[in-house]
Amino acid sequence: MTLGVNIDHVAVLREARKVNDPDIINALHVACESGADQITIHLREDRRHIQDVDVKNIMNFSKLPVNLECSINRDILNIVSNFKPHRATLVPEKREEVTTEGGLDVFTYEDDISYAIEQLHDSLIPVSLFVDPTIEAMEKSKELGAEMVELHTGSFANIFAMLNSSLLHSNHSIKELELPRYELEAKLEKSIEDIVTSAQHAKKLGLEVAAGHGLNYHNVSYMMDIQEITELNIGQSIIARSVFSGLADAIKEMKRLTTR
Repeated sequence: MTLGVNIDHVAVLREARKVNDPDIINALHVACESGADQITIHLREDRRHIQDVDVKNIMNFSKLPVNLECSINRDILNIVSNFKPHRATLVPEKREEVTTEGGLDVFTYEDDISYAIEQLHDSLIPVSLFVDPTIEAMEKSKELGAEMVELHTGSFANIFAMLNSSLLHSNHSIKELELPRYELEAKLEKSIEDIVTSAQHAKKLGLEVAAGHGLNYHNVSYMMDIQEITELNIGQSIIARSVFSGLADAIKEMKRLTTR
């Protein structure tokens, strides 16, 4: 299993005080030396964390492949095409959201996504689509010409957290998931089934399969049982763990958990 370490949240901490501390390049070097297989970053339209200069520096200094997440905004696509990352992952993006919620709507934005894939391919950049785990999304992703899909695991992670953590008793409890345990358990089983069947179908279509969003040290084992998934992209939980253990140990522990 390939582990992509998303270092966006290091930039979140930096931007909170508008100083170059913590230094994103230091995080890059630690990730490279601690078992990461790939560096993942998201250049958002509002530049709330990763900046253009960060992408440039990471591309220049990374010893590992760089997976650059981006929206289908044409100005952003022009920037990504110039940087030429090892892969571009197209994601949905809303200014008002805290983090990316839900997969890319490959049906409503079919024409825009097709244009984005064509432009990136013209720049010799492979493309992954960050999509919800449905059979229909797998088939449309293949039709649009993507080489890879990244299954959005946010629904699974939210249900798991409501069942197995203190989230229910916090200010961040998910209201629509405040349900009896037996209902949550059924929802969790269904969410896992959706991920499994989508991964299997994508593989049959010839797509590479990754997964990400909300994965952490407690729930990642579920992904390890799905043989079709060959890459995980994990960020927030690693950076959160690093506050207490240090970034190197946090990455090494996640790498241990994601080694088959």
